[in-house]
Amino acid sequence: MDVFLKILLVIFSLGLIAVVLLQKGKSAGLSGAITGGAEHLFGKQKARGLDLFLQRLTIGFAIGFFVLSLVVAYVVKN
Repeated sequence: MDVFLKILLVIFSLGLIAVVLLQKGKSAGLSGAITGGAEHLFGKQKARGLDLFLQRLTIGFAIGFFVLSLVVAYVVKN
């Protein structure tokens, strides 16, 4: 059981890394924010299509990673 949970935790962590790296950058960097890109950064934009899917998948992987980390820590301690 302990080994299975650790393998699952590694899979979730690699999935989270991959999904975060697949996403587009949300800002143009510091120079874009200074020169007027702040409107673009804080503007109301809704993600659609692949961006929305990747955003929701990131949230799912993050929650799963957090919960699995707590479970693995509890199982290893006991």
